Amino acid sequence: MPLALGVEPSHYAVVSAMITPAFFLTATSSLIATCNARLSRVVDRMRIDIAELQRIDRSGSNSGLRQRVDQHRQRSRLVLASVRLLYGAVTAFVGTSMAIALDSLIGWNIDVLPMALAVLGVLLVFLASLCLGREARMALKMLETDLDRQLAKDAGGKSG
Repeated sequence: MPLALGVEPSHYAVVSAMITPAFFLTATSSLIATCNARLSRVVDRMRIDIAELQRIDRSGSNSGLRQRVDQHRQRSRLVLASVRLLYGAVTAFVGTSMAIALDSLIGWNIDVLPMALAVLGVLLVFLASLCLGREARMALKMLETDLDRQLAKDAGGKSG
């Protein structure tokens, strides 16, 4: 927090500066909730495919189903990585608020620390967003494959 030529900021200014990271916290918390819902859906789908895999006759071909389970595993790992990154971002944003308070208490001598923590938090959110984007692409690809398979099955049933 830059200081104007020898002017000490008021307690209100310090508290205001400490609250600013709360906006990042709110957005990050929303992403965490979204990730948890996505992870839950991926796990549910994987359990359905695993149950189907267990029902298939040993003589039948199940390589496509095994591939789906592997894809669900990859998706769940991406979402879990996102959750971890987002929790790291929450920690960085809380640390930003604490560093602003500490910086104020010791006379504004560590002004780089709050900025570094804020930048770290934003970077972690960025990385989590990349993971979530990749997972979303995988989910869409799986959906398109399922749709194509069902359409082919429907077309085969009508002509036969």
